[in-house]
Amino acid sequence: MRKIDRIIKRYKKNEGALVPLLQDVMKEYGYLPGETLKRIAQKLAIPLSRVYGLATFYKSFSLTPRGKHLISVCLGTACHVRGAPRIVEKLERDLKVKAGETTRDLKFTLETVNCLGACALGPLIVIDGKYYGRMNSAKMDKVLKESFK
Repeated sequence: MRKIDRIIKRYKKNEGALVPLLQDVMKEYGYLPGETLKRIAQKLAIPLSRVYGLATFYKSFSLTPRGKHLISVCLGTACHVRGAPRIVEKLERDLKVKAGETTRDLKFTLETVNCLGACALGPLIVIDGKYYGRMNSAKMDKVLKESFK
């Protein structure tokens, strides 16, 4: 709990800084452990329901461990009509997880997002913050190989 207490201390018990505080916990642990949420609520003297509410509201937060690498597939309209669902299906087969899940070895988390704001590049995937556009099956295999040598 020392790490959590140091993170909380940086925000000087400012309830208005709850989102950045949770972001820092995500950076530290890769997810938001339940005991950590309780500790934050206790230290900030706010209801656990408020902390939990924010932690579950934003898609960027996770209450379960995430993989070392995050793969996001855009399913916005432009990406969808250009084949994004097939990209998701292929990734699910290759990684042996469903979208929204993490591989057993905690190496990859596969998620879908509603729109990444780069519609002209669809279908689009993001791997650890790096955008790859005009994705197809062959290109995706190449990108994955290059990303995880």
